[in-house]
Amino acid sequence: MNRRQILIGAGASAALGGGAAWLALSGMGSSVSYAAGIAPLRAPLGDPAQFRDLIRYATLAPNGHNTQPWRFRLTGQRIAILPDFSRRTPVVDPDDHHIFVSMGCAAENLSLASAACGRPGSLRFDPANGGSIAFDFEAGPAQRSALFDAIPRRQSTRGDYDGRAVGPTELAALAKAAALPGVDLVMLTDRPRIERLRDLIEAGNSAQLADAAFVRELKSWLRFNPRAALRTGDGLYSVASGNPALPDWLGPLAFDWLAPVASQNEAYARQIRSSSGIAVFVGGGASPEHWVAVGRACQRFALQATALGLKTAFINQPVEVPRLRPELAALVGLPGRRPDIVMRFGYGAPLPYSPRRPVAAVLAA
Repeated sequence: MNRRQILIGAGASAALGGGAAWLALSGMGSSVSYAAGIAPLRAPLGDPAQFRDLIRYATLAPNGHNTQPWRFRLTGQRIAILPDFSRRTPVVDPDDHHIFVSMGCAAENLSLASAACGRPGSLRFDPANGGSIAFDFEAGPAQRSALFDAIPRRQSTRGDYDGRAVGPTELAALAKAAALPGVDLVMLTDRPRIERLRDLIEAGNSAQLADAAFVRELKSWLRFNPRAALRTGDGLYSVASGNPALPDWLGPLAFDWLAPVASQNEAYARQIRSSSGIAVFVGGGASPEHWVAVGRACQRFALQATALGLKTAFINQPVEVPRLRPELAALVGLPGRRPDIVMRFGYGAPLPYSPRRPVAAVLAA
């Protein structure tokens, strides 16, 4: 579930020159229209009897490349979350690990939102037909929480943070929120281990960008301007990473011209140095059921971080490049295990939210 930093730079627009630049940029939409377009997706939860609005809240969960690889099926007093394998990213995620982690994040949002509306329920993984998650509604008092309130505000903030330390009380709250059976959380706040992790991230990033298939797949999910992001409702919106908007035709070229490996690694190193700490999540096994549990835990961590005024962002290269996983597992004191998610956290300014598809597009028959 890694959101890539696209270091295309303002120089790409300047390189067009004068009127040519204006002509190229004028058809891309504006940040104002983009903000207005996505505002309804993050509006407060409406009528709890309308299960579709609960699904809207579920879709605000993080997910790999913002592919939104899920479908939701309504049957009586149940919402089933199904994998949407048509939205796979087979190069970066060949075993569909990120799909099931993403589904777990969405399931946690659904559970928190439903409980806040007085319709608590239970989550259950069903291994049949590739694996799904069943949420069964129950009756009960409303259980509104700080994590629920954070759902529409949470984002993967892929910019620099301000370097401030997170206090022990806040660290304890993060650990408590993410404590789920079968999932281990290790938080790195000491600089020597964070620097070692930075080396793994740079090694993973270098390996991925040297893979032409990886780059092709990544570019297919990049959205370089507001109009493209709103049109598809998915993908990695480059402006949400602090980059300038570019026309559809120029964005991929600018990525090739102005995003060398050294520059990307330098950006990752700077962002990691600016972070308060790194959270590494490790599930109890390497199966969809375990990955769903990891997704629930990391979403609870991210929501608690949001409630505390913290920002988070995924830096999953050491998970996605298999040869780096053993070194990462050893670094966090869990040798022989498979790490699942790496997330940095700290204090920073918000960036534009990423888009989401409408509920009608994710409903299953």
